[in-house]
Amino acid sequence: MAPAMARRISIPTPLKAPTRSSKVPSHHHRPPSLTPSRFKKQNGSGDDVFARLFAASLDPDSAPLSPEPRILKSRLVADETLYGLFLLRSSPTLAGYDYVVVDMEHGSGGIAEALPCLRALAAARTPAILRLPELSAACAKKALDLGPQGLMFPMIESPGAAELAVSFCRFPPHGVRGSTHTVVRASAYGIDDGYLARVDEELLVMCQVETAAGVAEIEVIAGVEGVDVVQMEPLDLSASMGYLWDPRNRKVRDAMKEAERKVLGKNPRNRKARP
Repeated sequence: MAPAMARRISIPTPLKAPTRSSKVPSHHHRPPSLTPSRFKKQNGSGDDVFARLFAASLDPDSAPLSPEPRILKSRLVADETLYGLFLLRSSPTLAGYDYVVVDMEHGSGGIAEALPCLRALAAARTPAILRLPELSAACAKKALDLGPQGLMFPMIESPGAAELAVSFCRFPPHGVRGSTHTVVRASAYGIDDGYLARVDEELLVMCQVETAAGVAEIEVIAGVEGVDVVQMEPLDLSASMGYLWDPRNRKVRDAMKEAERKVLGKNPRNRKARP
């Protein structure tokens, strides 16, 4: 696969504190507030335009006004190599990686703390993936409503668990995701009319295989329709094999290599490229 291309990130000019000569407007000189009626009178537009601007002001990184230029799923399909990191602390960090995983399994934060992280990553135009604390429809529902580019499900040990993970990411009749997309950040609070048409195509569904039981089923897990990425986790795998905190153990490494061979074998392009 081709190596990822480096990206230039522009750093905004830092704000300066006002000097003594700076004029700070008093409360008596504030500009009038913008209301739907005043906006319509001044611009000749309807309330629908005001609603779009108002929603955008609540979430300036909403999809219609600041679309994500590169979708992780399409980049993987194009055989790009992507580089990312795990964010364990609930801190709104700007990063220049291809993606960042906001960890809600081992990290200290939850859904409420993930939102400012997603906003900060969106400002840096860095796609975000949320790792859930468990395989749960409720957790997936809340995470998807925030609008990440992908969800990572931990401790997948069977094809049935992988099928559940996919169903949590799909709206009925193909899944069980709650249909409140018109009032959540993922659809720019209902402004993004194309959200429903493209969410299945763009959302990255990731399954973590972290145990010996999961490795035994990994080929079938990778073949589940809707699973886009299978990720190995050596620390938990080593513990499940009886080698706690010893991921460099030869048996653990051999198990990971064999699992990798089986997963890559599920990709028709990989099979075709082999002699």
